[in-house]
Amino acid sequence: MSKEMRMPLYLTIQEYFKQKIISKELLPNDRIPTEKELMKQFNVSRITVAKALSLLAEEGWIHRIPGRGSFVAETVPVLHDDVPGQHDPVSPLESVRNQSLIGLIIPHIDSFFAIRLLRGIEQVLKKNGYSFVIMVTYNSREEEQKAIRELISKGVAGLLIFTGDQEIYNDELLTLKVKRFPFVLVDRYLPGVETHYIGSDNKSSAREAVSYLWELGHRDIAICSNTQLPTVTVNDRIDGYMEELKNRGVMINPALMLTDIEVDAAEEINQDHPLYRYIKARSATAYLAMHAMLGVHITRIAKHIGLRIPEDISIVTYDNPFPRFGDDLDSFTHIAQSEQQIGTEAARVLIELLQKGDRAQGYRKIIVPPKLVPGKSTGSLELHQQGIDR
Repeated sequence: MSKEMRMPLYLTIQEYFKQKIISKELLPNDRIPTEKELMKQFNVSRITVAKALSLLAEEGWIHRIPGRGSFVAETVPVLHDDVPGQHDPVSPLESVRNQSLIGLIIPHIDSFFAIRLLRGIEQVLKKNGYSFVIMVTYNSREEEQKAIRELISKGVAGLLIFTGDQEIYNDELLTLKVKRFPFVLVDRYLPGVETHYIGSDNKSSAREAVSYLWELGHRDIAICSNTQLPTVTVNDRIDGYMEELKNRGVMINPALMLTDIEVDAAEEINQDHPLYRYIKARSATAYLAMHAMLGVHITRIAKHIGLRIPEDISIVTYDNPFPRFGDDLDSFTHIAQSEQQIGTEAARVLIELLQKGDRAQGYRKIIVPPKLVPGKSTGSLELHQQGIDR
């Protein structure tokens, strides 16, 4: 396993104790070694140990008594076969699974990205005799955990998971991995944890967008996110944005990174909002919007101010918003992420896991190349300069 793909140390400690508890090597109220003992056992820092124990306590695996130490909780998050009417939520027993039913977990289904993703999944599953049930999490870690448990209790044979926006990994996902339950992550992966994953190359797409705008003459290129919630997708796009600017020999300008403000793209235009003031000040000549709705929102703000697109500012979005939002632009310059193909590949990998079982070799990671599609929302810096001079 490469260094980049190793499980973070605090997660390693977590999984160690979870397996001890699941296997009943550690019983309710058994004492957990002290922080000092764990530091020596795992050769890690006190901070790493403290983080692992804190998360174990938060998730209900252990309880901590000040001055005495940490102990296994009397009731832990794992259900056991010896409880009447219940079973382990990630039991690998084939007898408890409906071999033709797949569970799909997704944050939202209100975008063309999600619709096209579902279309690709549905086509492959239907062709191979599978049906599926969808659960929406609304980017809630708790809802995602609940969805996994509920779908497992329904006896699904496997899971396709479009995980939400979280800094801390969903404990249920890690348990699925440890228990070898068939699942495939879609669009977002878990940094440092090996899983089956199908998604787009977000770094290269951001680099391509910046390069495209640069070749049009733009130098003040802003990158915009409409949420402060951390996601690996957003982080990869920011990394790609910065890498391309560095490749161009440019110092990164923090004022052009609008990634720490909340923007509800569905709301009415607010002239007091920082994004409105930013666009009005003409601080950038081009914008890379990480979400289609955000690109449309920037367009509407610009038009409200009286700016023209692309004469005054250029906009690149992820995914083409025009078919959904009916904007008067014929098309946006956008990053096409081939979401239908992502859905197709994810369903194929999961079916392969279900059919081959333990004979499936290694973790599958498939990156579907994105494509920049030029449209009418971008123009050369000369057009922008004409807008200033007019």
